Amino acid sequence: MGVIDLINIILLRQHDRLTMKLTHASIGLLLLTLLIALFPLWKTMSQSENVYSDTHQLEHASVAIVFGAGLRDQNTPSDMLDDRLKAASTLYHEGLVDKILVSGDNRFEDYSEPDVMFETLVTTYDVPEDDVFVDYAGRRTYDTCVRAHELWGIENAILVSQNYHLPRAIWTCEKLGVSSVGFSASLQPYLFETQYKQREILATYKAFIDLYIWEPTYIGGEFIQDLDS
Repeated sequence: MGVIDLINIILLRQHDRLTMKLTHASIGLLLLTLLIALFPLWKTMSQSENVYSDTHQLEHASVAIVFGAGLRDQNTPSDMLDDRLKAASTLYHEGLVDKILVSGDNRFEDYSEPDVMFETLVTTYDVPEDDVFVDYAGRRTYDTCVRAHELWGIENAILVSQNYHLPRAIWTCEKLGVSSVGFSASLQPYLFETQYKQREILATYKAFIDLYIWEPTYIGGEFIQDLDS
């Protein structure tokens, strides 16, 4: 065997080793990518068991948190939001919560989800106004959860929303310090519900980024009141 042949054999073996290392690295990268891709979906799916539609399945909590869901006009809740308020009032009247925190969007003039939510609970669903608290900067799920904990002192709550939204809401609030279960306000079919469910998939990945990678900006403020007491 000549010197050149020996060199070629050595180079071939090195090439095979390098190819094997690259293959292993590629498999590892693929598995890591799949893990990252599936983790947010698994986290939300795992919270589905904490979503209830029967009040008899729930234990008492000091506070129910109601997420905003748009207005039909400036003074009327959307069907989806009205069902959330109706469900929250059921929790209150059955003695499962002592207080209700309504949290929604108030960034535009003449548009205030929280004020409409407050008025609807008080005037339509007969919840005493002293037991309804208003959070004016719940622009999205993350904002509502982080403000509930940091500004309102909430550590345990029943979250009120539709079925498709509650698993992500529970995951988000739990990660931000609010031990949570969900009470379903899915009381009827909704206009554009299919689109909302499809958008929820993207929102789940956005929640993963917010909770684990890059903390988003939100409107903070001074501590307001301890609603857990």
